[in-house]
Amino acid sequence: MAQRTEPIRSVLILGSAPDAMRARDWPRGAFTHIVAINNAWRVHDSWDYLIHPEDFPAERAPRAYNPAKQTIITADIYVPVQNAFGGFVYAGGTMAFTAGYWALGELKPDVMAFLGCDMNYSGGNTHFYGKGEPDPLRNDVTLQSLEAKSARLMAFAAMQNCVCVNLSEAAESRLIFPRSSPQLLSGWGRDCFTPFLNEQVSSLDLRALQTAQGQEERLGYMVESGRYWEVQERFDAAALREVDKLWLAVAKAG
Repeated sequence: MAQRTEPIRSVLILGSAPDAMRARDWPRGAFTHIVAINNAWRVHDSWDYLIHPEDFPAERAPRAYNPAKQTIITADIYVPVQNAFGGFVYAGGTMAFTAGYWALGELKPDVMAFLGCDMNYSGGNTHFYGKGEPDPLRNDVTLQSLEAKSARLMAFAAMQNCVCVNLSEAAESRLIFPRSSPQLLSGWGRDCFTPFLNEQVSSLDLRALQTAQGQEERLGYMVESGRYWEVQERFDAAALREVDKLWLAVAKAG
């Protein structure tokens, strides 16, 4: 008799790019949890968590949901988790990364799979519901390199024995995670996951990682409230660009 392998904990992080609509027909069992960002709760009815910022319009929130099975994650919940990973200035002040760090800290997944989080806004409709605000492209000192911020998240995940993958089929993505598919993930057991994790960990430059973390500590850009924009005059944009370069070097993506 074939021995069954231990299942893995996989979390779908669902954004609002047009590509996100592919998840509508995916079987729920392919993921342990679904974390929807902002309007993405409309894509898949059986989301487990909806995460959104303080300024998310109330009229865009779900009017009805099952509080016994579904939870809305607001700033008072995700800010302390984000701070445990160094804070918003280093992680990047946009919800795709915030959702990733929150899931990493609270759900302890083996895999974080991102869909609809490419942050590439070329073309007509920028979001599945039409033309939305390309929030990650705003003039923000924490978002000078989206690729560097995704490299940082991937490195922090790998240090917790978690792999990051991108389920997007878009030609271009600002996430540097390796591409995968829900069909592949649904067939993963521990025997498939472990080599993938080892490959992602071995791809990291650990010396550069220590340097990047050391530079973050020296700069000391922690804002406990999470509202970094209220004190952004404290932050040296050039110094943060250098930190971004270090994280790109960690992932060997730069």
